[in-house]
Amino acid sequence: MKNGKVKNINKELLSDNWYRLEKLTFEYQKEDGSWETQSREAYDRGNGAAILLYNKKKKTVILTRQFRMPTYINGNDSGMMIEVCAGLLDGDHPEDCIKKETEEETGYKLDTVEKVFESYMSPGSVTEILHFFIGSYDEKMKIGEGGGSQVETENIEVLELDFGKAMEMIYTGEIKDAKTIMLLQYAKINGLFPNVQSSHYGS
Repeated sequence: MKNGKVKNINKELLSDNWYRLEKLTFEYQKEDGSWETQSREAYDRGNGAAILLYNKKKKTVILTRQFRMPTYINGNDSGMMIEVCAGLLDGDHPEDCIKKETEEETGYKLDTVEKVFESYMSPGSVTEILHFFIGSYDEKMKIGEGGGSQVETENIEVLELDFGKAMEMIYTGEIKDAKTIMLLQYAKINGLFPNVQSSHYGS
């Protein structure tokens, strides 16, 4: 149901260089019943999907490492980020998208994945909804080296980490990516690795 407290939305395109940046001017009804004009900017890059690959027997997860320019200009001296595999939908169904991204980035071909939740990642300025998945992997699913798309100039390093170590890396600040923290915490809370402990995250 549409919000009856919002009306007369006007969109002004500010940039369409990579994705769409729009200025939105609208009227919003306050609690006293009066209307005020507000302006916001919204960045539309489409929706995306992310996945945590896990191996219960080995007690490991697959993560990636790559350079992220926006972090480099905001305090990340190396610009390198450790993340779960993720990508934009680009018109695909979220499940199809994340299977394709997994193979492209990590080299693992998954037959089945499980969607666990979805989230607006930065609702104050970005329209994106991210679909979160988990997927079990083993070595027989490895069909390539991964590394990402050459066309998209991706240079992705594939990491296989002990789950306990990955959880520690949240505490030490080695992992600062929100989607990765969310999926690792999901794995912890829901007992994907019931016997794994770390010094800062107990069983």
